[in-house]
Amino acid sequence: MATVSIIYFSGSGHTTKLAEAVTKGAASVAGVKANLVSINGDDIVKGRYANDAVLAQLDASDAIIFGSATYMGGPAAQFKAFADASSAKWFTSAWRDKIASGFTVSGSPSGDKFSTLQYFHTLAMQHGMIWIGLGEMPMQSNGVNRLGAFSGAMGQAMMETPNVAPNDADKLTGEILGKRVAQFALKLKK
Repeated sequence: MATVSIIYFSGSGHTTKLAEAVTKGAASVAGVKANLVSINGDDIVKGRYANDAVLAQLDASDAIIFGSATYMGGPAAQFKAFADASSAKWFTSAWRDKIASGFTVSGSPSGDKFSTLQYFHTLAMQHGMIWIGLGEMPMQSNGVNRLGAFSGAMGQAMMETPNVAPNDADKLTGEILGKRVAQFALKLKK
């Protein structure tokens, strides 16, 4: 059994919807357990993230998929607080050789989402993780990868409610990413 954990921050619920889709895709792979973990603002005290149970859950995972809304050209401050706290894991190489990937949501078709995915990639590389991209051609007829991402999954949502956006195509793209990461985690586990 391989374990894939999806850790994310969502400010208004849109990123939660994409996180749920990524989790659905990961859980669809036989032999994979998927954990959905939300970064809770209450776990940030004086600017520092502190939740030992969550960090232990990530330590026990074979793959970690990072997610955050893109705010002002990068991940939300709450995600960054979590990432900064992961430095303790860096010192012990706790996440070395784990599979990693990422996803993000912002208002415009580009919205500097790529900067957020690059941030996740850099975080994973610092931890010595193995990055898995989306692996899908852009603008497919079924809407998969309609935003043209290769390094992870992107969703678009403005002021719509989370039950409207991200749309079904973006959620399907998230499912595909989750499934792909889970398949690689299972292969690596064997």
